[in-house]
Amino acid sequence: MPDTFKALVLEEADGNVTPVFRDLTVGDLPEGNVTVAVEYSDLNYKDGLVVSNLGRLVRSFPHVPGVDFAGVVEASESPDYRPGDKVVLTGWRVGEMHWGGYAQKARVDAGWLVPLPEGLTTEQAMAVGTAGFTAMLAVDALEAHGLEPGNGDVLVTGAAGGVGSAAVAILANLGYEVVAASGRPELEAYLRDLGASAVIGRTELSDHKPKPLERERWAGCVDTVGSSTLATVLAQLKYGAAAAACGLAGGNDLPTTVIPFLLRGVNLLGIDSVMQPFGNRTRIWLRVAAALPLDKLTAMTSVRPLADVPRLAGEILQGGVRGRTVIDVNV
Repeated sequence: MPDTFKALVLEEADGNVTPVFRDLTVGDLPEGNVTVAVEYSDLNYKDGLVVSNLGRLVRSFPHVPGVDFAGVVEASESPDYRPGDKVVLTGWRVGEMHWGGYAQKARVDAGWLVPLPEGLTTEQAMAVGTAGFTAMLAVDALEAHGLEPGNGDVLVTGAAGGVGSAAVAILANLGYEVVAASGRPELEAYLRDLGASAVIGRTELSDHKPKPLERERWAGCVDTVGSSTLATVLAQLKYGAAAAACGLAGGNDLPTTVIPFLLRGVNLLGIDSVMQPFGNRTRIWLRVAAALPLDKLTAMTSVRPLADVPRLAGEILQGGVRGRTVIDVNV
């Protein structure tokens, strides 16, 4: 093993948190029974919050952020993994409560890892990352609730973001008619290339106070926005349909009434990707590997060096990042 490795470290002084690049040693890593040589991480909305020190997600410093990573096992005290195994980590509050993937090495609990799904490289796994994993969880939940191709239009809000882009591509590949809602009209061609059959403006859903019930429009919805957008969606769902809530880019409030639930039997499905148990986590990874076409994954993904993370963290919070961003920690 090299004596030192590169890492992005959040350091606190006098109440101010600053991201700096440091050379660390394996001895600096936190507790865990598997050490991974990280090949790739990625950029998620939560990474933007952590690196920008918003939301008080990190309570102990110094801290290595990065909620996802993929790489090769370097050392293991667990019978579940051996050196040379390729693994993926998303969730478990890694990068938030535990040091994460914005470094060339990471040490974690074996129970937080999953084997790299067959058919994916470590780079592709990080192109999926928490965003694609969450999108697949949302689609899976909608289908468990009864959504099927042919039921009608399925809405994806915040469609140009990471979760939204993956959801559009997955739903279209599974045979659904997908309507993508986005506040960036210049990305209509991008969304149609991912499989959207129609694109609508964000303001169509967010710029009015929804009535308790509106015209039935959607057979289902993957919502990454929350707030008034989700309230409008609930008022427009078809009878018995559901929305899968997996984001709060528009706010964490929900200004709605119980009327859609009582008079149309609609359902609001909460999607959490962080604490999924191993069995369901591996099942969803296998689903996403099969359901997300690799050409669409490539089209929505850019690869950036670790040095770009502090700047990209601000951009993703401002809605300035399209699709998925993979972070190469070794360049």
